Amino acid sequence: MIEPIPTWRFDGDRMRRIADAVLLEGYVLYPYRANAPKNRLRWSFGVLAPRAFSECTGLDRWWMETQLLVEGPADLQGALRFLRMRRRRVERRENGGWVPVERLEVGGALHLSWEEGELCEIPFAAPGGEATVPFALEAARDDEWLREGDRTVGRVRRETGRVEGTIRIRAVPLGGDLRRVEIRVENGGDCPATARREEALLHATLSTHLLVGVYGGAFVSLFDPPPHAAEAAATCRSTGLHPVLAGPPGDRQSALASPFILYDHPQVAPESPGDLCDATEIDELLSLRTATLTPEEKRIARATDPRAAAIVDRVERLAPGDWERLHGAWRDFDGPEMRPLDPPSGLGPGSRVRLRPGKRRTDAQDLLYAGMIATVHRIERDVSGVEYLAVTIDGDPAAELHEWYGRFHYYRADEVEPLEQEAP
Repeated sequence: MIEPIPTWRFDGDRMRRIADAVLLEGYVLYPYRANAPKNRLRWSFGVLAPRAFSECTGLDRWWMETQLLVEGPADLQGALRFLRMRRRRVERRENGGWVPVERLEVGGALHLSWEEGELCEIPFAAPGGEATVPFALEAARDDEWLREGDRTVGRVRRETGRVEGTIRIRAVPLGGDLRRVEIRVENGGDCPATARREEALLHATLSTHLLVGVYGGAFVSLFDPPPHAAEAAATCRSTGLHPVLAGPPGDRQSALASPFILYDHPQVAPESPGDLCDATEIDELLSLRTATLTPEEKRIARATDPRAAAIVDRVERLAPGDWERLHGAWRDFDGPEMRPLDPPSGLGPGSRVRLRPGKRRTDAQDLLYAGMIATVHRIERDVSGVEYLAVTIDGDPAAELHEWYGRFHYYRADEVEPLEQEAP
């Protein structure tokens, strides 16, 4: 019997937000409408198709494998997570039969044909790093009847196909206290080799990824392994599922294997109010664009998918303070990840300084400004990591225009003399 997955490891807010960001990447894109061209072709990431279809077409893999390096005992528990496609087809009642349509409005409610994603999670346990876990989800169909008065004018039919596969886990000793744990996920679904892709996707796992925890031992980073494990780490090869340490820095008991290559200890920006199904986009920009959708566009987005409706509703509820947090935050790199950036010498936007350019300056314009008072607007870094203060010159008639354009003069912290702030 599989023990419940520890809530502190897999159901915690941090792990769940990271895993869901992977799960929902590209699920429904701005402008969050079913009729938008970018939402016509979907299911691009982490697709595990039935074997016969995969081998016949070569379009999608039928197996994926991640290889992790474990130091010490390899007692594992985890979960295979994916979206299962649920096809939503809107049909109009016509001449005693049913005619598929893209949209149907009944009683003021809009109904759209679409492909929904149902979250599925298959738990597994592998004492000693050895297990074979078959899984199967049966096909299902559900009809929602659309009526005007006592007359049936349409229906919404939701269908899911049978999804079946196997999780295979084994541990390979590498000498000393190190083991390579191989987790292979296979789709053994029954689907004709010549099926169209939209039919094969009914039997596929989508946005496939793994959450894995180790007990007694510890995962070893494959990005930055310690010297004694570097040779063993080089033997790990993954296909379709790329593993990283997933807990907070210092935690080596949790790992995430996803179709995206991430760094160890990935994080979701604390300012982000929720997932936008596009983790590569800037939250503020995407939220502003969503806020500008017309009422009709928002109505279509809400009818497209419950997750799209949640995004539109969340953006409408953002308070002024939420927008300010989205506007920007100082970030620095701690290894491959970002952390809050402390302003140099306590200076920050709004600070007033006297310019004292040093001998490294060769631009006569910089020397002309020596001794002048300036106001700091930003703190920037060049590609070498050197910090610069972006300033405008006080008393310059064009200072306000320069600020508006984002055209600043740049000085290092040791080239300015901070001025005491005037009392209010």
